[in-house]
Amino acid sequence: MSSVVLAAPKQMIELSVDGQPVRVFEGSTILDACRMLGNEQPTLCYGDTLTPVNVCRVCVVEVEGARTLVPSCSRKAEAGMVVLTNSERVRTSRRLVMELLGSSVDLSTAPDALAYIEEYDAKPDRFGPDAATVAQEVKIDNDLYVRDYSKCILCYKCVDACGEQYQNTFAITVAGRGFDARISTEFVVELPESACVYCGNCIAVCPTGALMFRSEHELREAGEWRPDEQAVTTTICPYCGVGCNLDLHVQDNTIVKVTSPLDSEVTHGHLCVKGRFGFEFVQRRRREE
Repeated sequence: MSSVVLAAPKQMIELSVDGQPVRVFEGSTILDACRMLGNEQPTLCYGDTLTPVNVCRVCVVEVEGARTLVPSCSRKAEAGMVVLTNSERVRTSRRLVMELLGSSVDLSTAPDALAYIEEYDAKPDRFGPDAATVAQEVKIDNDLYVRDYSKCILCYKCVDACGEQYQNTFAITVAGRGFDARISTEFVVELPESACVYCGNCIAVCPTGALMFRSEHELREAGEWRPDEQAVTTTICPYCGVGCNLDLHVQDNTIVKVTSPLDSEVTHGHLCVKGRFGFEFVQRRRREE
């Protein structure tokens, strides 16, 4: 009879966040501890279903005894740790991060980033009108989604979603270094010629709208995108027996995009090309004369 090896139970540890004691399981992050207290921290490159890559640095916090500010999304909580999330040092750092991002890319379709700019009184325009480094034309080379890298903050979330954490397609990656760093397909080919399978998981994780449904892009260009008027209906994908959850976003009695809830036990926000983009047939049924 084979024996079953059980993992050791996780211990609880206690730390302090902004003067409030909080207990979390060993292995939890500082961000987890903050959320236990209802103390939500700003994040851009962090995703609940992705491994943190620590590139946006907007979630940094101050830890007593630490030489530098630490990213709360990945720094493990430790027993006795004293954390400050709203000190002047933290606010100054977050303000500068948002100013640098806001001065170099177009954040007009990034509501979270715009909220952080307001919250930390950031002034991106103080760097001058010539600070933009990634301005470029929108890439429209397929019928499903567009790529507007003038809005890209290089958060790496789309790369991770296309890579080993989600889809394992590896159609996109970060090319170049320094100021020349950019998201790109292999050999900079057009999307239809790349390894992309159009699952759209990269769109789902993009925090700035650099990757966007073509339907949404065209409505925005026409001044007709009205998210506040959209009805969102949760249903089950009809294409196979997996049972993926779909959130249908409907405007003017037309499905304009499809997402999937992150807390779904089936999808965790992931979909395939049929689930995310295969809704056009609903709009094209023949009507009886």
